[in-house]
Amino acid sequence: MASKVDDTHSPNLKSWVESANISDGDFPIQNLPFCKFRGAGNARAEIGVGIGDQILKLSVCAEHGLFSGETELAARSANLKSIMRLSKSDREHLRKNLSEFLSDEHSALAVADWRESAFVLQADVELVLPCEIGDYTDFYASVFHATNVGSMFRPDNPLLPNYKHIPIGYHGRASSIVASGRSIRRPNGQLPPPDDGGEPTFGPCKNLDYELEVGAYIAQGNRLGQPIGIEEAEAHVFGLSLLNDWSARDMQRWEYQPLGPFLAKSFATTVSPWIVTIEALAPFRCRPFERPKTDPQPLPYLNSEGNQSAGGFDITLEVLLSSSKMRKENIAPIKLSEGTFRNMYWTLAQMVAHHSSNGCNLRAGDLLGSGTISGPEKSSRGCLLELTWDGEFGRPVPGTQRTALELPTGEKRIFLADGDEVSIRGYCKAEGYQRIGFGTCDGKITASIDS
Repeated sequence: MASKVDDTHSPNLKSWVESANISDGDFPIQNLPFCKFRGAGNARAEIGVGIGDQILKLSVCAEHGLFSGETELAARSANLKSIMRLSKSDREHLRKNLSEFLSDEHSALAVADWRESAFVLQADVELVLPCEIGDYTDFYASVFHATNVGSMFRPDNPLLPNYKHIPIGYHGRASSIVASGRSIRRPNGQLPPPDDGGEPTFGPCKNLDYELEVGAYIAQGNRLGQPIGIEEAEAHVFGLSLLNDWSARDMQRWEYQPLGPFLAKSFATTVSPWIVTIEALAPFRCRPFERPKTDPQPLPYLNSEGNQSAGGFDITLEVLLSSSKMRKENIAPIKLSEGTFRNMYWTLAQMVAHHSSNGCNLRAGDLLGSGTISGPEKSSRGCLLELTWDGEFGRPVPGTQRTALELPTGEKRIFLADGDEVSIRGYCKAEGYQRIGFGTCDGKITASIDS
């Protein structure tokens, strides 16, 4: 049930909010992403919709009668889950209403004497987590990332036997998910013994890394014991955002066997504050990653005609880095990598269908991470673990030889240093449609608590 292209996606559509008509802006009227924000001196966060450099306050619109029924009740709420829980048809109707209000200069919103009170500048508010996240699952859906990482430690057998049969994931820590812009403290943990022997030690992580990911928020959930079919999976997705799954690689290497990630992942995950709805992404659907003919086909519960024809999303993703020294010398951040979400081996619908296949009940506001998004070229690798590795995809070098990245200041990086700031950006472009963006997902590393 992929969303269809309609009048809200027309490239000719313009808004009477002038900043929404800027070329290559993230939030034209064709986007309309959701967020949650807090104004200056206002402890109560509100639900908003991004338009240009403004945020439209849904509660103000609801108070003045622009919505009706369940949509009005949801818009009055300070909890974005109220919008997420609406039926797919109600969410689509809300999008069409917002598009009409913001494009028609004679609409009830455009001519209202209270119009000014319905908007606030994005620069004047604090963007917070879009909603309280009940559960967080992180997948491992890029075959390029999985193969590269496997090659470092298992050169002769990079992928484990199950990878091409099942979307691999682990249950992450929802309590340590933070909004973009919050500093990330270098974690302490148990570090592995030296290669030449000895005992493990406890102290600050030495191999701190980022992971370029996309996050998907669940809309309406499913009942416990009732799986979601692959054909219906996307009806249960509210929208997508940028995600950085910070990783303590040395801690991870020591702890991950036999039960997988734990403290190396649970100290922090950063998400962008904007959720681009599944409806806004309709023009940017694409065929999923083309599996080699020698690869196994997905089992029937992970396979459908719709998923095979348009299960992918054509999202371009970039990672930028700046060090403290770069910022002091007014040097712009450097681009570390550029990749695309269309390279994922497993689709979003397959992740949702598999997650619920045992009867697990997903709930509105749950977050699914895609796993590190990497491609076949070195320039498209989605983390430092891969970027600084000397191996080539499909042609691994023995061991884990690494070459440091050199910054414009002469500084070198194999992993992140204190003061480094990582910024993730994402956008969609397609011929005949307006570009839309995801905002940014930013985090700066601060020293460990014992430093």
